[in-house]
Amino acid sequence: MIVRQAANALQILEFFAERQRPANAAEIADAMGWPRSSTFKLVGTLAGMGYLYEPLPRGGHYPSPRWLELAEKVSQADPLPAELGPLIRDVMQESGETVAISAPAGVHAMFVAVAESRQPVRYFARVGDRVPIHASSAGRALLAQMSAEERQALYRRIDFTDYSATTPMTPGRIEDDLAEAEARGWHQSNAEYTPDLAGVALPLAYPDRRLSIVVVGPVSRCLDRRAETAALLQRHVKALPAR
Repeated sequence: MIVRQAANALQILEFFAERQRPANAAEIADAMGWPRSSTFKLVGTLAGMGYLYEPLPRGGHYPSPRWLELAEKVSQADPLPAELGPLIRDVMQESGETVAISAPAGVHAMFVAVAESRQPVRYFARVGDRVPIHASSAGRALLAQMSAEERQALYRRIDFTDYSATTPMTPGRIEDDLAEAEARGWHQSNAEYTPDLAGVALPLAYPDRRLSIVVVGPVSRCLDRRAETAALLQRHVKALPAR
């Protein structure tokens, strides 16, 4: 369930990130398709709390440095391991496909770092994007790090939506997939959630957190190369500093 007021506040930040210049409330309302009255109230609230300011008189609002200050504090308190940034960039350059680090977010896997492919036809992904934890190779590489009891509790919360013909629809099927992945040495997917995408993922073993790394691209390029991609991924992960 999405709380609309909270979502709108965050969408304003995304709006400015794309626009990269000030805007007044009327411009925001028109761009977002929102009622002007509620947009004026939301802009006024954010400005009153110090999250928007006016760089020039009557020149419109823009996000204040307060966003950056808070983001830096949050990041410093729970940083990703420093070696993961170079890891995903190196894997992206060698594989040619989009690479992401995922972490558990309830019944989803959330991308917490992304190196997007430079190919014209590619998987477009952003930090903060989520995929079902059971219907993605990235997610199952996280499930594999949980105890059987944790997984069973999570299965009770999952809405087993039939996204495609390959979507796993029962806890038993997911457990079978996890067992097959353990024997194979990597997790893989084929259009289980997003059509025409194939992925390969590995767990990343850290003592204090659960993370996975996934390589994702179009089925036409990636499906038949999953074993090759897995070998590439295993080589890079094995070269990481001892954890």
